[in-house]
Amino acid sequence: MLDLTHVRAQFPAFSEPTLQGQAFFENAGGSYTCRPVIDRLTRFYTQRKVQPYAPYAASEAGGAEMDEARSRLARLMNVAPDELSFGPSTTANTYVLAQAFRRFMRPGEVIIVTDQDHEANSGPWRRLAEEGIKIREWRMNPRTGHLDPADLEALLDDDVRLVCFPHCSNVVAEINPVAEITALAHAAGAFTCVDGVSYAPHGLPDMDALGADIYLFSAYKTYGPHQGLMLIRRALAEALPNQGHSFNGGSLYKRFTPAGPDHAQVAACAGIADYIEGLAAHHGVSAAEVSGLMRAQEIALSGPLLDYLAGRNDLRLLGPAEAEGRAPTFALALDRPGAELAAALAPHGIMAGGGDFYAVRALQALGVDPARGVLRLSFTHYTSEAEISQLISALDAVL
Repeated sequence: MLDLTHVRAQFPAFSEPTLQGQAFFENAGGSYTCRPVIDRLTRFYTQRKVQPYAPYAASEAGGAEMDEARSRLARLMNVAPDELSFGPSTTANTYVLAQAFRRFMRPGEVIIVTDQDHEANSGPWRRLAEEGIKIREWRMNPRTGHLDPADLEALLDDDVRLVCFPHCSNVVAEINPVAEITALAHAAGAFTCVDGVSYAPHGLPDMDALGADIYLFSAYKTYGPHQGLMLIRRALAEALPNQGHSFNGGSLYKRFTPAGPDHAQVAACAGIADYIEGLAAHHGVSAAEVSGLMRAQEIALSGPLLDYLAGRNDLRLLGPAEAEGRAPTFALALDRPGAELAAALAPHGIMAGGGDFYAVRALQALGVDPARGVLRLSFTHYTSEAEISQLISALDAVL
């Protein structure tokens, strides 16, 4: 069992006086930051805010912390350190990747995208149609939001070079079978690009188990600073054209970072590894087993909320109704705008969001008016049972 008292002690937000009585249910937009990340960021800005990798102590320490972040996070996700790149955001990283594929592919070749995606892993690829690259859409079930791998098989042929899909959608929240989908794509000779932004906060990816060629997620939604993390397997990274400075083309992790890295935030990302490894040590498990503890806590907390939502006939829950098959992100379509409902919840101490969450295509495919949007309630493993009860009481009052 996850020791929630220990977990919450690692997040300064839970002891912050201005946040007392407020239950945070917009984790899908950005999680609370763990103390090791804050401590590392503070130390870098106060002791090491110099150009790294120069031959003096403060610079050497700064460069070493940046290298530490890359190597420790890579180890947790089963990739080589130089297969991990940092960028300003997942959206920016995806745009850079799309530019690399624009030069890598020939006109007439195909990229498959879904209508379940957040715009970050859809829009940059769709724009390549202007360059003569064909775009095929793998569509979800308009009632359930489910992406059926059998439907993907019908879209695959020798012209497909890349399949882009989410590990889970930021509004549908169903956890897609990445390994199965990747196997289908590989059998057809295609690469896969997985948007893990909405999944990684609930368990860092094991790239060996998933088999994906590219995996992207956001550190600021995974207890860290505002950075986008991009995992690209070596064979593909070496085949794609360099997008960085010409003299950095020989360095795998610099090939897809055309801008200079944010030294302090990259270094602070090592705090994510501190946090996960600290949880492992506290619970007497391996770092790889921590995600199982997190998911068990999330599933247990999702049960009462799902039961409550199922008992109402004035809302539509997007995605699965079972906790085991989804991330704890609950998008609710009602007869009132999502933003209006989020505002109504605020006086009850509920911090939530409403809108389209850049998932306009997904909402349209599900028959939801993006202008009205949805009320989104999202949490992660540090949420408490008392906060779930507070949310349900607030929903009762508002709905």
